[in-house]
Amino acid sequence: MYNVRQYQENRGIYTAKLVSTERLIAVKPSSEKPTYTIKQVADQIGLSRQVLRKWEERYDIVVPERLDNGYRTYTNEDIRLFSLMKRYAEEGFALSQAAEMAKSQEVPFTQSNPEETYLDAILRELLHHGTNCDELELNFSLQAAYHRLGLEHYLQQIIIPFLQKVGDNWASGEWDEYQEALSSLVVRDQLVQIRRNFQYREDSPILLGACLPYESHEIPVHIILLQLMLRGWRTAMIGSSPAPGAIQSFVEKIQPVKVLLSASTTTPFETDPLVIQELDEFAGLHANTEFYLGGYGALLRSEKLELENIRIIETIDKI
Repeated sequence: MYNVRQYQENRGIYTAKLVSTERLIAVKPSSEKPTYTIKQVADQIGLSRQVLRKWEERYDIVVPERLDNGYRTYTNEDIRLFSLMKRYAEEGFALSQAAEMAKSQEVPFTQSNPEETYLDAILRELLHHGTNCDELELNFSLQAAYHRLGLEHYLQQIIIPFLQKVGDNWASGEWDEYQEALSSLVVRDQLVQIRRNFQYREDSPILLGACLPYESHEIPVHIILLQLMLRGWRTAMIGSSPAPGAIQSFVEKIQPVKVLLSASTTTPFETDPLVIQELDEFAGLHANTEFYLGGYGALLRSEKLELENIRIIETIDKI
């Protein structure tokens, strides 16, 4: 879907090798200064025209010439710079840093610490598989990292940084919705599987994690519940966007010691402002259960929420 291309110069001739087809495309010698349209450049590099334009505007990676009709034209050197920036970005460098490295033709610094080298390598590997939408390889790489690092380091050093990079790539336009969604779903499924197989004592206290109604971001809840399981909690979870009343029914059924509600966005409060008030009133009727509310969306609305029985928190240490 997203071909990986390798560029090399041989006697003035540039060749682009498509890994999946082994097809070779030759262009004119550089002495003739061939030029290309933005569509031709996008096709060769494997990025969209929109991404190339954003890279030009935001990072000054190239300055294309323009024809009388306003159309951009690119040279072999422009293609080389775009390709270098893409390669560095796939290796895990921030786009701004990748652009500077490409323009200065720097060689990425290699950490001397073996563990740091491994973490950098696995993150680059995950981003490479995500770019190519390779679900199977994403799964293999995540599983290998989990078994090598253990759960706590796996969450902090692999999962969270990878998800942050996935979000950055989508926000910048470097990744499309399919690349972002596939990578996120693979991570979510991995976390669900780990939670299901986690060993806990039967007498461990129960903690319920739940997204608020209309909140669709559930991965942060999975991560937090796994971190709490490492501290001795037995957890249960209600996934994304539960029906109104589902949280109350679940609490009455399993009688948890604590309930952690999550709002990564402000959508729950904008869609139905009464939802959180109803949950707050419900919490007041269950004195033996402590209720907490966290997430970026909750923190944004914290000053406007008049809660008496639900405590807004920023970290799980408060639990």
